[in-house]
Amino acid sequence: MGSQQAAGGSSPLKGAGRGGAEQIEIRPCDSLAEFDRCVELQRLVWGFADVDIVPSALFVVAAHTGGHVFGAYHGDEMVGFVMAFGGYRDGRALLHSHMAAVLPAYQGSGVGRRLKWRQRDDALARGIRLVEWTFDPLEIRNAHFNLERLGAIARHYLPNAYGQTTSPLHAVLPTDRLLAEWWLDTARVEARAAGKPRTREAVTARIRVPGKISQWRHASPAAAAQAQTEIREQFQQWFGRGDAAIGFEVDATSGDGVYLLGRYED
Repeated sequence: MGSQQAAGGSSPLKGAGRGGAEQIEIRPCDSLAEFDRCVELQRLVWGFADVDIVPSALFVVAAHTGGHVFGAYHGDEMVGFVMAFGGYRDGRALLHSHMAAVLPAYQGSGVGRRLKWRQRDDALARGIRLVEWTFDPLEIRNAHFNLERLGAIARHYLPNAYGQTTSPLHAVLPTDRLLAEWWLDTARVEARAAGKPRTREAVTARIRVPGKISQWRHASPAAAAQAQTEIREQFQQWFGRGDAAIGFEVDATSGDGVYLLGRYED
């Protein structure tokens, strides 16, 4: 379902000090039991019905045809995973990260970040420069994680990319998605990997996401749909002019998220 759900929440690791996430072991998954656990995590994280679940057989395919599956383990328990398929576009190999999930109790502890950096290490070791994935432009914490913590950019908007799903997290809205591009060996990503601030690019436009959009999905679906439509139109306008989403800010007063758009050259 092109789902990335690894940000936010509170975690049992938070009380363990700065090394909390280091209690988690990231390792490749290659057994049917591990893939079955990935299926179980989809239900726990997104609440999918069976019709929307990615079956364990596709995890087998991903792991053995140029993609990968990595699990995050707290002791013997898998608490998160990332799964990518191998792909090829415009003359270059890439990885399409189809799913990334962390149990709600472990979100916000750095587990999702470690899964993504392990994904980067694996890609670069194989000579792959680009990892891509889709994410909901209305999810403020995920947008901040993708664009600021990881250094990804976005320049393609996919209206209702996956159609209606059974996840209560998606409510009744179309599954609009931004396509994240993670150019792994660029200066902006290397700065993020080293924990250093990156040089800010010139900003030509801003797109605001209401901080209450998550509540609106269920309490006021008409307001949520209207906000989604307006945000979609703005992205399509600026992407059509050649701009990209290159950064993200959170308004401390309103709680709104703000996409920063500008020119991008990888």
